[in-house]
Amino acid sequence: MIFESITIIGFAILIDLIFGDPKNRYHPTAWIGTLIAKFTTLAKHQNPIFEKIGGVLIIVIISSIVILLLLSLDFGISLIFTDYISLVVSVLVGIMLLKSTIAIRGMEKHAINVLESLENNNLNMARNHLSMIVKRNTTNLDKNHILSGVLESISENTVDGITGPMFYYAFFGLPGAFFYRIVNTADSMIGYKNNLFKNLGWFTATCDTILNYIPSRLTGLMMIISAAILHNNWRHSYKIMMRDGKKTESPNAGYPMAALAGALETKFEKINHYKLGDGEIILTKQHVISAINIMKLTSVLFFGIITVPIILILSFIGWWIYV
Repeated sequence: MIFESITIIGFAILIDLIFGDPKNRYHPTAWIGTLIAKFTTLAKHQNPIFEKIGGVLIIVIISSIVILLLLSLDFGISLIFTDYISLVVSVLVGIMLLKSTIAIRGMEKHAINVLESLENNNLNMARNHLSMIVKRNTTNLDKNHILSGVLESISENTVDGITGPMFYYAFFGLPGAFFYRIVNTADSMIGYKNNLFKNLGWFTATCDTILNYIPSRLTGLMMIISAAILHNNWRHSYKIMMRDGKKTESPNAGYPMAALAGALETKFEKINHYKLGDGEIILTKQHVISAINIMKLTSVLFFGIITVPIILILSFIGWWIYV
């Protein structure tokens, strides 16, 4: 069980780093997004109480469907194959499924798309690419605020698309990773504090806040270690994370963002919302490249320093109780 779990996470990260994401029609997260969109239409209601209940049901129903499918798949594999082959097939399927919850290469691709548009002096295209990875209005952003948005998204996505799924896989296996992915995807779609989704999205926003509380802070710490290894300013990273981590509306997102801003010795700004870090907002391509490298190393360090020990400790506790 220990070897199986560690192998699944390790190879899921490796495959994502090498190959990235499959096309949407093959991607489980894309299917989850489609389900959320369909249930959102059904859950909309003029009565705010009914709408809040609908928001709860979106998460409960979709999570139940996905977890039931995962458990059925696991049971089917054990039923069809002999013990040894069953283990091999289970690991291979686990690798591919967990990999679908991780998006290291995907985030890098989005960031590079923005950079290439800026290098071609095409601000409108850069804004369009940025709008795919941030919630803010990108219509009138200048070059520095576009780059700031990319850097903030890299840091936040390190939790949402990498360390968060790994963290919950360590505790609950594939059901844990996929439950996290469902909540996180739903939050990105309907977890807005506006009139359209304030009732429907309250439950998923609350769940997302709870689920990300520990992973976001641990990710910030791994970013500081990554900064030290990559010869960025790790002391400043720690200082800014502790000083500015609470400045964002989200109680969690500010920690990895502030850690990255400190490591790069620059400032991130979401206009009329927050400023993280010191100095002027003068950003370059090199800031983004450095951020991508920190994201990748943080992913590996989180696996080795956080996820593996959790699996080992839980396995030891389980063995001790059994004995």
